[in-house]
Amino acid sequence: MQVKDQKKQEDAAKEKQSAYDADMLQNCKVAGLLHSQQEKEKRAMEKDIVNYRNQYQQPWCQREYDLNDPDRCKKTDQSDAQMMLPGLVGEDPDSRSRQQRQKEQFRGWLIQQQTERAVETHEQRLEKQRYDQSRVDMDNTALQLQNMEMERRKAAAFATKECNLAMTEEKRRKEQECKDEYYQAATMNHLQGQLIGVDAEPSLGMVGAPGLCPCSDSRAPAESLPQIIQFQKHQIEEKKRTELEKRKEEELLDRVRLDSARTALLIERRQARLNKQLRRHQDNTNIRLAESQRQQKPDIERGCIDDSFFDQFNTTSR
Repeated sequence: MQVKDQKKQEDAAKEKQSAYDADMLQNCKVAGLLHSQQEKEKRAMEKDIVNYRNQYQQPWCQREYDLNDPDRCKKTDQSDAQMMLPGLVGEDPDSRSRQQRQKEQFRGWLIQQQTERAVETHEQRLEKQRYDQSRVDMDNTALQLQNMEMERRKAAAFATKECNLAMTEEKRRKEQECKDEYYQAATMNHLQGQLIGVDAEPSLGMVGAPGLCPCSDSRAPAESLPQIIQFQKHQIEEKKRTELEKRKEEELLDRVRLDSARTALLIERRQARLNKQLRRHQDNTNIRLAESQRQQKPDIERGCIDDSFFDQFNTTSR
């Protein structure tokens, strides 16, 4: 039972769809016929309009022509058909020459613009090159100043080192001299004690009570006095030579210190001079850049406008 009902429903749906399709086809045919009829009517109307214009709206029937003599336009010669005097508004007898002049003027303007643009590009390139060159010069000058500063520091360090070494050597020499003088004084005292003193230890051939001197003559032997005098002279000469060497070393140290100070002063002056030159070069570069930028600004921004500024407007007839 359900299968039959379902089959009936399917048949009814198919019939309904078939009827709908048939209606759609009929409507399409009717629409096509109506469109064709409208096209035919439109073409017929346009044809009637053209025929009416050809029959009743000829140019000689217009108000501009003589209504009393419609054929006057046909009778008029082509040379006599001029409607206005020559030279009035609307005519341009020199149109070809004017167009030629305009083309030449446009060509001249284009060439001038290209030239100005090329000149501006060249100036910008030169300005960039000058700026790069100035930067390179400034970098080189800064590098030279840095090298000079390093050399000055090396010279100052070397001079300080030499001075310290000289002072250390002088101190060591003084200590050695003090030791030598001390040893010499001790030796002299010992020799003098042996020459003028009494031997504490008795000799093996001495006879008598211990502690008694067999002879009361305490003078030095005759052969020892010239030796003592010669030794003292030698000490005096050695002392003079030592003082002379000390004075020479002090003069050498003073000379080294003066040379170091003079070298440092010269390096500082040279560095100050190079700094001044670098500053002057930088100021000149800034002035040139400012002048070039000021020249690139238009005259209207600088407030100086002459008649040539207004001559560039309204140069054509259009």
